[in-house]
Amino acid sequence: MLLLTTKHIIADFMLQNAWMAIGKDQKKGWALPLLAHCLVHLAVALVLILLVAPRFWYVAVVDFVIHLIVDRAKGICASHFGITLESGHPWFWTLIGVDQALHHLTGFALSIYMAAN
Repeated sequence: MLLLTTKHIIADFMLQNAWMAIGKDQKKGWALPLLAHCLVHLAVALVLILLVAPRFWYVAVVDFVIHLIVDRAKGICASHFGITLESGHPWFWTLIGVDQALHHLTGFALSIYMAAN
């Protein structure tokens, strides 16, 4: 869990730039920023997993796919309802919180899988 939480902090906060963060939530042109962001998650997860538990390399791919789905769902909600920080939309922080909770639950589930196997 610590490994995947570290991955999340690095990829979601330290290595995500404004182009990724804003672009992935747009109505149009979202695919490339989303893909770039999720590939960062894949790369960081793969490096960390290979260092600690290389036989679970494929968990990085699973995390990538789930991250892609969660972030796209968030982007659809944000673009459809106009949920941005600048808009002052009352759901902005709720949407961010749900997104982060889903990412952490993913890490928790993948951690349980790796620990059990």
